[in-house]
Amino acid sequence: MKPKPELPGRTSRGDWLAPGLAVAALALLAGFISLPLLSLVIWTVSEGSWRAMASPVALDALLLSARTTAVTMTIILVVGTPAALVLARAEFPGKRLVNTLVDIPAVLPPSAAGIALLLAFGRMGLLGEYLRVFGIELSFTTAAVVIAELFVASHFYVRQATVGFERIDRDVEAAAMVDGASRFKVFSKITIPLAFPALVAGAVTSWARALGEFGGTIIFAGSFRGVTQTMPLAIYGTLESDFDAAVALSVLVLGFSFVIILTARFFTRRIEERAG
Repeated sequence: MKPKPELPGRTSRGDWLAPGLAVAALALLAGFISLPLLSLVIWTVSEGSWRAMASPVALDALLLSARTTAVTMTIILVVGTPAALVLARAEFPGKRLVNTLVDIPAVLPPSAAGIALLLAFGRMGLLGEYLRVFGIELSFTTAAVVIAELFVASHFYVRQATVGFERIDRDVEAAAMVDGASRFKVFSKITIPLAFPALVAGAVTSWARALGEFGGTIIFAGSFRGVTQTMPLAIYGTLESDFDAAVALSVLVLGFSFVIILTARFFTRRIEERAG
């Protein structure tokens, strides 16, 4: 017997099964991410955790993380934006090699990154040895924290920015130049606004990676309070001696990150609404 054809408009099992599985997968993912974060927040109900958030160690680490990531992001934006534009628009010998070099820090283990930075910029490193002649020492200083953050985080911005620039319709830029606009004006008034959502997404991802940097920092910069002890290092340092303090510092980072991401999403939405 031939199977009866389904009547038009009749819902088959597949019509609701696939969306149901997708929703279930999304709920599972959201629950998996939410549970550890919720556990952090619930633990801080204790009075000791709240006191730990306002401790000198926590405030020093938070301020240091804010300063170093701000410097890191400024450098990444200034250098990474034109670099991403070149990768998106230009063809040159060795481009594949450059793309590979940009991507390597994203897959390199943090401890290996720290050792590599130490061998390059440390006191006896390839470049560090010559810097010592001029009285410049980078390892185990605040500058070393910035260098470590730059090394591990720049990839995320450059890669997102490159994709954003590649998606721009070049005809729009060409039309503006025909109308007499300079290259700089086209870049600042057309190219950057059109790529802005991708640039913000890359900046937020890059900033988050810089804020969470641990392995490269502890090897290349050490963990000295007020100098190189960022939030991840402070959490690790207090974990064995004061668990409540470690939890409090983790919640502090969580709140800080949440505010930054929400702010970035808000401004991105505003830009997209204006563009639309």
